[in-house]
Amino acid sequence: MAIAARKRILPGFGLSLGFTLVYLSLIVLIPLSAVFFKTATMSWSGFWSAVAAPRVVASYKLTFGAALLAAAINAVFGLVLAWGLTRYSFPGRKVVDALIDLPFALPTAVAGIALTAIYANNGWIGRLLEPLGIKVAFTPLGVLVALTFIGLPFVVRTVQPVLEDLETEFEEAAASLGANRWQAFQRVVLPALSPALLTGFALAFARAVGEYGSVIFIAGNIPMVSEITPLIIITKLEQFDYRGATAVASVMLVFSFVLLLIVNGLQAWTSRRTGRAA
Repeated sequence: MAIAARKRILPGFGLSLGFTLVYLSLIVLIPLSAVFFKTATMSWSGFWSAVAAPRVVASYKLTFGAALLAAAINAVFGLVLAWGLTRYSFPGRKVVDALIDLPFALPTAVAGIALTAIYANNGWIGRLLEPLGIKVAFTPLGVLVALTFIGLPFVVRTVQPVLEDLETEFEEAAASLGANRWQAFQRVVLPALSPALLTGFALAFARAVGEYGSVIFIAGNIPMVSEITPLIIITKLEQFDYRGATAVASVMLVFSFVLLLIVNGLQAWTSRRTGRAA
């Protein structure tokens, strides 16, 4: 027994692993399993009619399409913001850095109301866009604006620490070898940032897919136009259609899991590639 105890690299590993599995089961696995168990009580025809109705399919397209597009926008502009906050000093830098966390602290319903007031036809920005024929509030574009707003901090806070730890000597060495700033960024900085950038993208996408509070006000919730899938689920629950709600939720879970699995695979591949290059 003493020899076996000495061979254990992590003391208390069995207890900690058991606690982790129990906690994970109570918080994640059991609730998710309940969704699939409830869905399994439906017949195939009932399940298909619930998840493939034209109104539900339109909500899938809007929810996942807007979430992917918002995460891609945040990946670009989140990187730009993180770069500016890390590499430059300017007046009000700390204020900007604090404002990035505002979507974390702001209640989602308040964010939705504020965005609707700003982008409505009589809002500060909406009144400027209306003469150009651009309508944001109560359209799919409004959904995209809300999802971009709530997802930006995930990219910035994921990329910023990596940029702070990245030495500028590598960029200076690339410049001394004749590379311009874009080539140095593309060949030296971007490969090191890719895993963190993909992580931020995945987090922003995951948050956007399940977002509800900040979207329902600015979306207008017009069926077949600006109705998101979480609202479909809430509507079915209010109508006591629990099986239909869990069926739609299970489809969202499967699609989200597959997309996140693809992103995590790309992240692992990028990390291995960067490690080999180093």
